[in-house]
Amino acid sequence: MEVNEKCDVYSFGVLALEVIMGKHPGDLLISVLSSTTSTALDTPLRDILDQRLSPPKDQVAEKVMFVVKLAFSCLQTNPQCRPTMQQVFPGAINSKAG
Repeated sequence: MEVNEKCDVYSFGVLALEVIMGKHPGDLLISVLSSTTSTALDTPLRDILDQRLSPPKDQVAEKVMFVVKLAFSCLQTNPQCRPTMQQVFPGAINSKAG
């Protein structure tokens, strides 16, 4: 395996999900890799979010879901389909704004 920027993007996606889930997203990664990204995006937020946290309110839930979608885009099976960190970083910053 060649280590390059696309590996870093994938790692960012894993890390983002780990923060949101409160644990390593191993099982979720397996289901994401074995299905289409659109199927993974249909997973309810309550099934992804750290169960130790209370469910977020509307605006916060939207921002968390945005980060989840951003993370899933980083986990594309084909590295060429993954965004660059230059594309990911502004999205991560914008999810914090407001």
